Amino acid sequence: MQISKERKKELQEQYKVMRPEMGIFAVINKNSSKYYLQATQNLKGMINSTRFKLDGGAHPNQELQKDWQEIGEDCFEIKVLEKMEYDKDESQTDYTDDLDILKMLWIDKLKDKGITLY
Repeated sequence: MQISKERKKELQEQYKVMRPEMGIFAVINKNSSKYYLQATQNLKGMINSTRFKLDGGAHPNQELQKDWQEIGEDCFEIKVLEKMEYDKDESQTDYTDDLDILKMLWIDKLKDKGITLY
């Protein structure tokens, strides 16, 4: 299947303006109901990175890493908790502060429910 030059250029332009989903996700220990939270501007990429680090024994959170190795991947769930929308005017490019606030809100929400965090 041959793609025309025009179509190829159109697809390249679409790719350039695509923005990854951002928000917060949790790695949840199903045995202890303990949560590890991560806020990111690229949910899919960070989830893949986190899983790769855990599988390779290189995750920076040693307590989570230890549990992952001892009880196994099947005892964990990785779940997106909330997605964050981009600003309509597109003037904002760095959402780090917004994501930090979102993470703090989720920490408070989970602690209010009695959930322990890594």
